[in-house]
Amino acid sequence: MEFEPVIGLEVHAQLKTHSKIFCNCSTSFGAPPNTHTCPVCLGMPGVLPVLNKKVVEFSIRTAIATDCKIARKSRFARKNYFYPDLPKGYQISQYELPIAEFGHIDIEVDGNKKRIGITRIHMEEDAGKLNHDPARPISMVDFNRTGVPLIEIVSEPDIRSPEEAGEYLRKLRSIVRYIDVCDGNMEEGSFRCDANVSIRPKGSETFGTRTELKNLNSFKHVEKAIHYEIKRQEALLEEGGTVVLETRLWNDANNRTTSMRSKEEAHDYRYFPDPDLLPIVIGDEWISKVKKDLPELPNEKKERFIKDYELPEYDANFLTSFRELAEYFEECVKVYAKPKPVSNWIMGSLMAILNAEGKSIKASPISARNLADLVKLIDEDIISGKIAKTVFEEMAKTDRTPKEIVEEKGLVQVTDTSAIEVIIDEVLSKNPDEVEAYKNGKTKLMGFFVGQVMKASKGKANPKIVNQILKDKL
Repeated sequence: MEFEPVIGLEVHAQLKTHSKIFCNCSTSFGAPPNTHTCPVCLGMPGVLPVLNKKVVEFSIRTAIATDCKIARKSRFARKNYFYPDLPKGYQISQYELPIAEFGHIDIEVDGNKKRIGITRIHMEEDAGKLNHDPARPISMVDFNRTGVPLIEIVSEPDIRSPEEAGEYLRKLRSIVRYIDVCDGNMEEGSFRCDANVSIRPKGSETFGTRTELKNLNSFKHVEKAIHYEIKRQEALLEEGGTVVLETRLWNDANNRTTSMRSKEEAHDYRYFPDPDLLPIVIGDEWISKVKKDLPELPNEKKERFIKDYELPEYDANFLTSFRELAEYFEECVKVYAKPKPVSNWIMGSLMAILNAEGKSIKASPISARNLADLVKLIDEDIISGKIAKTVFEEMAKTDRTPKEIVEEKGLVQVTDTSAIEVIIDEVLSKNPDEVEAYKNGKTKLMGFFVGQVMKASKGKANPKIVNQILKDKL
């Protein structure tokens, strides 16, 4: 039997507020355990939560950016469960009245465009973290993360492949970074994902039993875990077994999922409205103000890059994948208005250096002005493309301008036809057999002659002039 996967993703994005959702403790990452805590986030008796207004604003911002309908009235609920890192014995979340619903994100995989629905966005607080002692049978609790503000973005079960899941996540992370509500750091857990995976016979409209995959802290892990789970469920059904509703963990070392616990249903959490928090009422004026302050979003920027800079769709998609990358490109084009050559250098040589050194575009060793000036030197025939690579490498090491490097090292391109002609005559006289073979029809030898001339000129001869004189002489 041929099966079809049905996938829905639940993404938790940590909001970039300075303080927690219901108290003024810091949200900064990496502090010593239990130093960012207070009676409120530790759930001490007699304390009351006070809602951080910035959390609501960031949630509205995300809702607008994902075309969600914003609820004019929403409220918090208590989600009851017992775990050592949950000091109150419940989590403050939203249930029947979330802040936003019915949005979507458009993705493209292998040239096929698709719209993935968003069921809801709701606000909630994070739990703490258990640190398991590898030497002793004990676990220690760090409550620093307790009360850190999250939004949970729940997709519709519209995803049909691991690749679509990966692309949806990349698009969503790009959006929350663009609007500056989340740093998207998956390694630190500020952008994390749970995947609900089921399969059904192809053509069926009935959903199969799902499993929830946790411990997915990279796009690669998400795709690998979903792929494994689809195959596991297919094998199980083909053998006459049944898929159990459960939560499973992804084990990257063994490339497999393992059972963690039976999956809870909504009624298991015994949700009820939190009596300590008033309903949230959001007016049109607040929504309009947030909308006005939103930056240009990735899709809008991509379309503008294609239209205004006449870039291919691939280039525009790549350059707008990160807000900082798009800004770097536009800084370059302001200095030297040649979008396509600038794009080529960014996507090629610059990204190669950044990836090799594990750096982001914000930490680029080459400024936008210097890269633009390098492209200009090539266009003005001051240096050749080959010499430009040498100059680029020196720029990356020293952060000096391309003009300084070219002048100091004497790399200016030779365009004097008489000087180039002398070099060509010497090359031809040293290779009479090749000259004869060329004249007898082996025209592919032109590449050999050009190479010899460039070698003799130490890469400084203008390739266009070299080609023209060689053709004339041969």
